[in-house]
Order: sequence, then structure tokens, then C-alpha cells
Amino acid sequence: MSPFTCSNVFESGKHATKVQIVEAARGGTTSESEVPVPPPKPLLIATPLPSQEGEFPLLVFSHGYLLYNSFYSQLIQHVASHGFIVVAPQLYTVAGPDSSEEIKSTAQVTDWLFKGLQNLLPPQVKAKLSKVGLAGHSRGGKSSFALALSKEINTALKFSALIGIDPVDGMDKGKQTPPPVLTYVPHSFELDMPVMVIGSGLGEVKRNPLFPPCAPKGVNHEDFFKECKEPACYFVVKDYGHLDMLDDETKGIRGKFSYCLCKNGESREPMRRFVGGIMVAFMKAYLEGDSTILMAIKDGSETLPVELETVELHL
Repeated sequence: MSPFTCSNVFESGKHATKVQIVEAARGGTTSESEVPVPPPKPLLIATPLPSQEGEFPLLVFSHGYLLYNSFYSQLIQHVASHGFIVVAPQLYTVAGPDSSEEIKSTAQVTDWLFKGLQNLLPPQVKAKLSKVGLAGHSRGGKSSFALALSKEINTALKFSALIGIDPVDGMDKGKQTPPPVLTYVPHSFELDMPVMVIGSGLGEVKRNPLFPPCAPKGVNHEDFFKECKEPACYFVVKDYGHLDMLDDETKGIRGKFSYCLCKNGESREPMRRFVGGIMVAFMKAYLEGDSTILMAIKDGSETLPVELETVELHL
């Protein structure tokens, strides 16, 4: 095993990080005070700050329903500290059941990366646009699968890996939100990339009788994984909930709701460390060609910050 052991990915990586907020283009025009090529949607960008010039793979990350990209700042900084650039668009502020606009917006941001991203990166950081991962949480996970499956739109840039973090495709089986992603046919997803699905053990548990569970059975991580073909990885975290990978502090009304709508674990920090670490391990395997860490996690040879209910790797 390499000296970069499994446990390292669940701690901050060797790189300092920079996080910046980038405003979207306004009316299709750009003033001298704005970035040279503004993105189609507001962005939160986390980059590593290497001691010397480097080229880093990229991850496009979609937030969950009615959440803000800023709620994932600690998670994306964790990923960036291990040598990845993370671009997290703010896809909407008010939304209905149809996720078509989120899919379209993610595609627009992805196509913008070719012409606009490098202008926003530190001088010593280069984006490796030939190695790009796509990830999303909750409804953002569903829309990431939809984009990878070309449900609504194609992108000029091709993705190399897909990650669904507690993805949700509606309220219940038969109550999927448009466009539906799940077909309930095993191994039916036609994806030309490796996939990882991360599930929460408490996501399908109601917090109280007044609210449905945040990740209901029939439309959650289990169903997404069943439709994946090899190579595919599946991890379900025991005793943690659907929103436990968010920042410790999530401000505003929506931030307060993130603590009271879903069944939660005792603390967000262990779940966030696991999600960030397993994302790093998966991307190192499939964006950088080093599966050492991922296999160590599978073999149980290192201590994890959480207890897992399920571990399946079909490589």
C-alpha cells in the first residue's frame, strides 16, 4: 500500500485551499469590473493552492433541493485540499417539482468551463478538462444522473465519473418528479463512466409524523444503485441523515430548516468527512488512475469516521 493511506482522505489534504464566489453574467454583458467571461450561473469554486504549478482534475457539484451551494463549503474544501478543483453552481433559489432547469443550468455551466474557468483560477493552478467528474446531492444527485444519461441535454465536455450523494427521484415510487430518472429495471442505466452512490441510513426515516422522509424508499440511493452497471461503488452510512454532509453552520431560514426537516445523526462532521473522503478516493481511482485508497476502504484495512451498513464495489 502506498504511504498515502486510506485514513488520510478523511482528513484535510496537503493543499491549502481557496474558495471564491463568482457572480453570473447579467443580461449577457460584461463590464470591465467583472470577470472576463462570466458564468451563466453564480458559482462557488474551491481550488487547491499547490506550492508549485499543477494541473488538477475537476468536479462539477450540484446542491440539493432548496439549498444553497454555500451550505457545502466545508465539503468542497475537503475535496479541493486533496488536489481537485470543485465548481458548485447555484442552480436556483425557488423551484418547483420539475428539475429540467437544473439539468439545463448544469450543462450550461459545464460548457462554460472551456472558456471561462481558467480566468478565475490562481496562476499556478490549471484545470484538467479531460478529467471531469459530475456529482450531486439529493435532487442535485438526480439531476446529475439525468445529465449523465443525457435525459434533457448534452454537453460538449464529457464526464469521466459520476457521484450521487443520497440521490432522490421524487416522493415515492410512482411519484417521481420530472424528468423521471429511475426505470426500476436492474442495470438499465446506459452510462459510459464509473458511478458511485452514497446513501444515508436515516434518510428514509421520518423525523416526525408531519413531514415525509427526506430520502424515501422507492426513490432513493438503493434504487439508483440497482440500475447502475459496472463499474459501480455503493456505500450506505449507518446512523447519519440526508443532510449530515452540510456545513456545521447553515445560515438563514433554509439553513435552520436543514436541521429540522430530516432525521439527523448526532453530528455532521463525521458524515461530511466520510463523504468528502470517499469522493476523493473514488476520483483518485477514476480520474487519476490510482485505486489504492478505494480498495483499502473496501477491504476494511483502515478506520473510517462512520459505520457503514453497506459496502459494494463492482469494478
